[in-house]
Amino acid sequence: MANNRVTRAGRHSYNTRSNRIRPIRTPGGKLVAQKIVKTTKGPKCADSKVPLQGIKHLKSTAYKNLKKRERTVSRAYGGTVSAGCVRERIVRAFLLEEQKAVKKLLAERANK
Repeated sequence: MANNRVTRAGRHSYNTRSNRIRPIRTPGGKLVAQKIVKTTKGPKCADSKVPLQGIKHLKSTAYKNLKKRERTVSRAYGGTVSAGCVRERIVRAFLLEEQKAVKKLLAERANK
C-alpha cells in the first residue's frame, strides 16, 4: 500500500487558515504538500461597498505588479466607484442644474 502521508514544509505545523496545504502527486509518484494561498475579497465600491467588476481579486501588494489597464476600468472613477454609483452622481448633478435653471426661470417670471 502506498504512503499517503504528507509532511508540511516549514516550521509551523498547525492547520490554520493561513497554513492550508493540498497533497499533490508529482510526476515521480511522490506525494508532496502544496501551499494553498488565501483568496481575497477584491476591491469594493467606495460609495455602495459592492465588489467592483473587471478588476482582479488580488492581495493589495500584488496590484503594483499589474498593468494600469488591469488595475482600473476606463471610466470616470474607474477602479474606485461602481458604474451604478457613477451614473447616480451624473444624474444627480444634472437634476441639480435643471432645478437651478427652473428656479431662475420662475424668479424671472415673478419679477415681471
